Amino acid sequence: MSRTAVLVVGAGPTGLAAACGLLAHGVAVRVIDCADGPATTSRANFLHARGSEVLDRLGALGDLPDRSVRAMSITTYLGDRPVMHIKFGDPGLHTAAPPMVISQAEVEAALRTRLAELGGEITWGTELTGLTQTPTGVTAHAASGADLDADWLIGCDGAGSAVRRIAGIGFPGVKLSERFLLADVALDWDLDRSGTTGWIHPAGMLGAMPMPGGMWRIIAYDPDGPSGKPDDAELFVRLERILPDRTGRAVRITGAGWLSTFRVHRRLADTYRRGRVFIAGDAAHTHAPFGGQGMLTGLGDAENLAWKLATVIGGRAQPALLDTYETERRPLATEVLRSTSAVTKLNVAQHGFGRFVRDRLLVPVMNRPWVQRRVTYQTSQLWVSYRRGPLAERSLPYPRPRPGDRVAEVSGAELKGGWGLLSGDQTLHDVAQSRLGPGVALLGDRRGDALLVRPDGHLAWRGTDPGSLDDWLRRALTVGTVR
Repeated sequence: MSRTAVLVVGAGPTGLAAACGLLAHGVAVRVIDCADGPATTSRANFLHARGSEVLDRLGALGDLPDRSVRAMSITTYLGDRPVMHIKFGDPGLHTAAPPMVISQAEVEAALRTRLAELGGEITWGTELTGLTQTPTGVTAHAASGADLDADWLIGCDGAGSAVRRIAGIGFPGVKLSERFLLADVALDWDLDRSGTTGWIHPAGMLGAMPMPGGMWRIIAYDPDGPSGKPDDAELFVRLERILPDRTGRAVRITGAGWLSTFRVHRRLADTYRRGRVFIAGDAAHTHAPFGGQGMLTGLGDAENLAWKLATVIGGRAQPALLDTYETERRPLATEVLRSTSAVTKLNVAQHGFGRFVRDRLLVPVMNRPWVQRRVTYQTSQLWVSYRRGPLAERSLPYPRPRPGDRVAEVSGAELKGGWGLLSGDQTLHDVAQSRLGPGVALLGDRRGDALLVRPDGHLAWRGTDPGSLDDWLRRALTVGTVR
């Protein structure tokens, strides 16, 4: 088979986003997946504001906001008494779309559509069995016996990543919980669909989230359920028993779209790169589903890596720039794992100190508006900044946004996954284009400092001096650090 610039392994949200980002920059990409075709089950079902921004910059957001459900609150019951009501609102920053309850399958479909528009395609039923690296490329060996040659490879093949395993990247971690039940079902009951509802119960927490199409996503902690790996029929019977017992409501399951089980593990890869092989998304980090951080973090990984790899492949930067992918993204994964692990431990607490903290301390605090605003902002990942990363200049007391921060005043539709300059100074624009190519968008004038915005919407540089801009670009693109 002909050689390609980048081989992406995995056609989930992370892999598709990486492929779209690369194709948008004119990089030849091939996508393979071991599955026979696209997934139809929902798995992740919530996309926060930052995720909508990534999709918008990729040109893949489309009508997802119109087709999503606005379940913008969580009401928690202790017995038959509502004890906590969290309302998610606007985090106070402009975004492409508010938080969306939308199936991961729908997000993947939107990304596949965009992939096709950009000239990409997916080869299904292709299982990776080996990798061979040279100083100039990588060969992926498929179970069919075919070899796929590429200059670079990105493993986006999930928590059980074959790429990570074959590349010899460690994936240490710990188990945080026993079994959860997970299901997308049609229910006959009188529960309000304007928000998510949860129940604190001695046997384990249970949550119900409205999904598009009239379905409900049910998640229930079930450490005392049947041992082994139950089939769908056993899970259905178990769910029929758990729902009325823990909610105290008359409820009947009228249809089941998907039933599954999982245990929560916290794992973080030792490194995100081995030579010409990268990993991203669940292949690099896995954690609890609480807070909807999984798909969101994977999309961010993909966008960060794609523009850097495209810049190197396009001859505008040295390979040292690629080291900043892990330096910027791995600390975020560490923070996400820390926060989701804490939430998991509280959710599964059934006795002792953990239950006291949850029921007596956390519940009252979470009813306060300022706490709810903070939770909305935290889960949105709009706070993510690379100020401490190698590409952010820190020598001056910059006003906000500071280098590394998200630039809220620039929309994804304006950037379109490329560089942008907020300035009316043609000399600055000429300098940027001399280093980055003719695709730097001139986004209009602004008072004070000019802002050079990265393809992922973060501030690269600010100032007024063309010499300073040229120096920043030289250092960032050649040595991968500006300090």
